[in-house]
Amino acid sequence: MSALKIKKGSSKHSAYNLRPNFSDVQETHTIAVLVENEPGVLARVIGLFSGRGYNIESLTVAEVDHEGRLSRITIVTTGTPQVIEQIKAQLGRIVPVHDVHDLTVEGASVERELALIKVSGQGDKRVEALRLADIFRAHVVDSTLESFVFQITGTPDKIDAFADLMRPLGLEEIARTGVAALARGI
Repeated sequence: MSALKIKKGSSKHSAYNLRPNFSDVQETHTIAVLVENEPGVLARVIGLFSGRGYNIESLTVAEVDHEGRLSRITIVTTGTPQVIEQIKAQLGRIVPVHDVHDLTVEGASVERELALIKVSGQGDKRVEALRLADIFRAHVVDSTLESFVFQITGTPDKIDAFADLMRPLGLEEIARTGVAALARGI
C-alpha cells in the first residue's frame, strides 16, 4: 500500500496546475501595440513570441506618427485566455512599447486585409474567375492572356473564401498584407 493517499473529496489535479478550471479553449485575438520606431523593436516583440512558443498568425507594422517616431504593430495570435493575458503583460514590459490594446476584448473593431491573388486559366475558367471576382468586389490589377492578378480587401475570412473558390479555377499565387485593425468609435 502506498504511503501517499488522496483524501476523499480532495482535488486530483496536479499541484503544478494552479488554475484547474481555467479555460483550455484556444482563442484568436488581435493585439495592437504602439512602439517607438527604432531599430530592434520589432525583433524584441517577435522574440517574445518565439522565445515562449507563441504563434503569430498575422503581423503588420507601419509608422503611424512620423514626427513622434511611433509605429503600430498589429498582431493576430491564438492561445488560451491565460496565454493571451501573458502575451499582453509581457508586451507591456518591453521598454519601447507605449501602449498595448487587445482589440478583441475592448469592444467592436474593424479588421481588414489586402491580398493579391494570381489566377491562371483559359476559356470558361477565366470567365468564372471574373464572375466570382465581381461578386467579391475584387479588382483586376494585372491581366495577361494566361492569367489575372486580383486585388481584394476585406476580412481574413472573406479573403480565405475567395481564395478557396479560385483554387479549382487555377489559383497560382497569393500575397497577403496581414490584418490592419482599429477600434470602432471614439
